[in-house]
Amino acid sequence: MQFRTELFPTLSPHPISLDQGVMTLGSCFSDGMGQQLQQYKGRALVNPFGTVFNPLSAHALLTRSITYNTQDLHTGLVEREGLWFHYDFHSSFSHSQAEGLLAQLTEAIEQTHRFLEKTRVLLLTWGTAFVYERLDTGQPVSNCHKILQKQFTKRLLTVEEILQSFQQMQQLLQASFPAVKTVLTVSPVRHAKDTLVLNSVSKSTLRLAAHVAQEQMEHVSYFPAYELLLDDLRDYRFYGSDLLHPSPIAEAYIWEKFAAAFLDQEFNQFIKTWQQIQRDLAHRPFQPESQSHQRFLHQLLAKLQSLAEKVDVQTEIEFVKSQIKNS
Repeated sequence: MQFRTELFPTLSPHPISLDQGVMTLGSCFSDGMGQQLQQYKGRALVNPFGTVFNPLSAHALLTRSITYNTQDLHTGLVEREGLWFHYDFHSSFSHSQAEGLLAQLTEAIEQTHRFLEKTRVLLLTWGTAFVYERLDTGQPVSNCHKILQKQFTKRLLTVEEILQSFQQMQQLLQASFPAVKTVLTVSPVRHAKDTLVLNSVSKSTLRLAAHVAQEQMEHVSYFPAYELLLDDLRDYRFYGSDLLHPSPIAEAYIWEKFAAAFLDQEFNQFIKTWQQIQRDLAHRPFQPESQSHQRFLHQLLAKLQSLAEKVDVQTEIEFVKSQIKNS
């Protein structure tokens, strides 16, 4: 008897190898996926502008990075309680001086542009179809920075708006970096502040836009993170204590599905090897100076040194060396 419906994502026609760069951008789900890539020694740039929830803001930041445009950054500056923020960037970007903040933002854009030059995959996660727009300019913002809500209007984006913005960004991306493939996801995190009813409207808008984009562009694929949590796992056991975010078990399950569908065979094999090494590194013996443990450390060091040509394991090598006792 079957008690659940398991979802098997479509295998990517462009699987990611261990040495290929991956940039994640979007909602907090992008953080989790990017951190998993980094944990397994993948070359990943994770949410370089902080979390970005709505598609228009994500596309605008990518456009800035692709074209290396820092000319009009000052138009988004806002000051609150002695600190300067920018409407297009996460609140982790702040400074006591406007010039200092602009320097931070310019550096982030430059870093992202340089990474795009040598990356192969953009993992873009849309979080919500609701957007806040400034009353004074009509421009959408990525973050309101606790400015009074009366200075913004909130509305639901249309599928057409999202697609037009995405297509314009993709045209620039393909013209500048034609090797980059885009993987779209819709965040499975529910935005309860919009009410659960409107959250469904928002997510369905994003999902339809992602479907059309995938159908229209051969270099765009879709990873069903949203469906894996809501339809495959489909139980509150797989949510965190806030009942909105996926639990660690759910995150691990979604990651395993992503790895199976989007990482190549060599990368997946390396993940298994690295998981065992991580367990070895975490081992804490009762007798660290015993011959058996010292032999174990020498064997672990040899394993790490054999991987040094593929990935950066210098930190791990130095840690193991520090545990080996000179005879």
